[in-house]
Amino acid sequence: MVGRVALVTGAARGIGLSTVRLLSEQGVRIAAFDLPGSDWSDVTQAAGTSALLIEGDVANSADWERCISQTLAQFSQLDVLVNNAGISGALCSLTRYDDDVFDKVMNVNVKGVYLGLKHGAGAMGTRGGSIVNVSSVSGIGGGRFTIAYTASKHAVVGMTKLAAAELAPKNIRVNAVCPAPTATEMMFSMERTHSPDDPEAVRRAMTGMIPLGRYGEPSEIAAVIVFMASDAASFMTGTAVPVDGGLKAA
Repeated sequence: MVGRVALVTGAARGIGLSTVRLLSEQGVRIAAFDLPGSDWSDVTQAAGTSALLIEGDVANSADWERCISQTLAQFSQLDVLVNNAGISGALCSLTRYDDDVFDKVMNVNVKGVYLGLKHGAGAMGTRGGSIVNVSSVSGIGGGRFTIAYTASKHAVVGMTKLAAAELAPKNIRVNAVCPAPTATEMMFSMERTHSPDDPEAVRRAMTGMIPLGRYGEPSEIAAVIVFMASDAASFMTGTAVPVDGGLKAA
């Protein structure tokens, strides 16, 4: 993958940061997209000072246009797009879920991926490329108390399949990775919010459902993303792959 260019959203931490690190180790040049005010120090450490750092909102079309324009201006190409940015929303029964929170989750997790597909595929043109969307095991199952997150991640899987079919004639592959709970700040924040007095209780309950008995590591999810983006997955498109420690097998 030496010499290729990858744009990663939600790049400043968690799965996005691990993806930046692994891609950089393979000689990929990085455009990193995250919210204004993000701490970029880990990204520059992982990808070097040549990394392009772009601040904006993935749910804003004008920010995407600026992001793509800056990427092409600096690197002259786009080969890989990782639509990783997302939020979890509230942990609450569907009958009590706040409408505004639902809209916010859908805006980031669904519209953000839609805009990434739209603008990213446009930038790749007919020279081809690979798009990897980060869904979740909640995107291929049900669960409880996460109606907005679950709905949004199902939408990501649906968009992945549609885009794979539409973009195949342009030699653009589109796949989705579906992680189980992963050791990122999103998960740790959920633990604290749901059980302020004993966040470890949430972790015990969650990992108790996973046959491998633990959260995934961001690097483990990133490894699958990088595989999907690489030529090793050249005949792979339209898939939604669980990386879940056996959760969906149990």
